[in-house]
Amino acid sequence: MRSGDGGRHRGDEPLAASWHPRSEREDRAGRGTGGRRRARRVRRYGWGIYAIPALLVLTVFAVVGVPRDAPGARSGSVDGAGQTSRNDTAPVVTEGPKGGEYDSELKPPELPPGAPIPRSGSGTFEVLPGGTEPVGSGRLYDYTVEVESGVRLLEGNDSFARLAEQTLSDPRSWTNPEAGGISLRRVGANGPAPDFRVTLVSQNTAREVCGYSEGLPYDSSCRIEERVYISAARWVRGATSFDGDIGTYRRYVVNHEVGHFFGNKHVGCPEQGQLAPVMMQQTFSLSNDVLHRLNERVPQGTDIPANGLVCKPNAWPFPLGEAGK
Repeated sequence: MRSGDGGRHRGDEPLAASWHPRSEREDRAGRGTGGRRRARRVRRYGWGIYAIPALLVLTVFAVVGVPRDAPGARSGSVDGAGQTSRNDTAPVVTEGPKGGEYDSELKPPELPPGAPIPRSGSGTFEVLPGGTEPVGSGRLYDYTVEVESGVRLLEGNDSFARLAEQTLSDPRSWTNPEAGGISLRRVGANGPAPDFRVTLVSQNTAREVCGYSEGLPYDSSCRIEERVYISAARWVRGATSFDGDIGTYRRYVVNHEVGHFFGNKHVGCPEQGQLAPVMMQQTFSLSNDVLHRLNERVPQGTDIPANGLVCKPNAWPFPLGEAGK
C-alpha cells in the first residue's frame, strides 16, 4: 500500500461482478404493480422471503460529504441506537471446495458439517459494545463490530466481537508497517462515526447481499462500500480448504474482507506450497487452476493464471508480523 495517504482508495478495488443488483430507482418503479403479488407470496412462504427487499423500502440513506470511493467514506443510515442499515452496490465475492473441480453448472458445494447455522435475521444491525485504543502507526480508521438483529451464536455474539477485534489488532494484520501506514481503533455505538463496519449476518442476508442467486451459488462473505458482511454460515462452519481449522478460517475472512476496504484486489497463489496470500479466494480454492476456471465463468476483475500452483491456507496479510517488514 502507499504510505502517502495511509491506504488505497476504494476506487482501486474491482467491484465488477457477474450480478447486477437493481438500482434504488428500479426498486421504486416496481413497487406499485407487484405489491399484491408480493402479499400473496408473503402469505404463502413467510416474511423471510422479502425481509431484505422490504428493508430497501424502509431505509433512508444518509448522504455525507465524503467521496464514496475513499476508504474513509461513511454511508448508511442510523435506524436506532446502535443500528445501521445495509447498503446496496455490486459486491466482491470471496468464498466456496478445496482444490477440486467445479461441475459445469456451478452447483453449490456443501458447507462443512458443524453447529446449526443462523439462517435469517431482521436486516438491521446492532453495534456490539466495546472499543480499543488505536493500534498501529499511520492514518487512523475507526471501525465497529456489528451483528444482524436476530442472529445468535451458540458461544455468544461477544465471541464474534472478541475475535474480530483480536484479529485486526494483531501485528500480522493490516496495522503492520508493510501495509503502508494504517492505524485501527474499534469504537462503540456512541463513539465516532466508523470508517468501516465488520458485520456478522445470517445466511439468508449474506446470500442476498453477496449475490448468491445472481452469480456464484456459494455461501460467501463480501465487502460493499464501508460494510464488511461476514456470512454466519461460513463463520460457524468454515471452509473445506482450511481442513477444519475454524479459528484460522475466521481470522482469514475478517482480514480478507477488510483488505478489500483498503483497496486490495484478489490474487493467486505465487509459489507452489507456500502460504496463500490473504487476498487469495481461499474458501473457493487454494488452487490457481480452479480459481482460473471460476473467474472465467464468473469474472471477478482478476486474472488468475492456470499454472498448477497450489498454496496452503493462511489467515494473515503479513504472517511474519513485525519480523516480516
